[in-house]
Formats: sequence, structure tokens, C-alpha cells
Amino acid sequence: EVQLVASGGGLVQPGGSLRLSCVTSGLNFPDNYMTWVRQGPGKGLEWVSSINRDGDARYYKDSVKGRFTISRDNAKNTAYLQLNNLKTEDTATYYCITGYFAEGYIIILPPGAHGTQVTVSS
Repeated sequence: EVQLVASGGGLVQPGGSLRLSCVTSGLNFPDNYMTWVRQGPGKGLEWVSSINRDGDARYYKDSVKGRFTISRDNAKNTAYLQLNNLKTEDTATYYCITGYFAEGYIIILPPGAHGTQVTVSS
């Protein structure tokens, strides 16, 4: 059974930082692109960032470019998302999933995806 368990969220003030982690199991992690998505209050799932298998190609939603950094550690079966200069509009539950996605793609959360809440508020 594939499990994608995100952690590291919390309550931060605007301009603050967080580092999200996604520990995976039940899959061959190095064989998969990894993607972070989020769901804000009353909104649908939104693509945030993707990274290729080797970690040398990274893709970002325009609104997070220069503020968020995606990375991965294939030895630890873990993906990361560093969130800097957070804004109130970044408030959402963040999930990691496998596969390559981009702006406008339809996203469906797999059953084993567990998110972490990020709340940006003063």
C-alpha cells in the first residue's frame, strides 16, 4: 500500500518559513517524479511544484517561484518543500503525490496521501 505522509506544517506569520517533509512507503521512490499540491479553504486542489527523478529538474507554480524550493532524498524516500516568505494566500493543506503535474492539470489525491496544514496569519 502506497503511503505519502506529509509533515512540518504549522502556524506562521506572513514572511515566515516552514520546511515540509513527505515520507513515502510502498513505492519505488527513485522511479517517481514527485509533486506537491495544496488545497486552500473552500478551494480545489492546486499544483504547487514538481521534481524529476534525479532532482535536477524542478517546476513551480508562478505564484511560488522564488519563495518555495522543492527537493528530494532518494536514499530516504522523502520529498521536501521549503516555504519562505510565506503569504496569507499560501494557507492550505499541503500534500505530496507521485507523478509530474503542471498548472491546469487535473489532480486526484490517492488514498494514501496525508496532508499537513500550513496557516499563514498575523
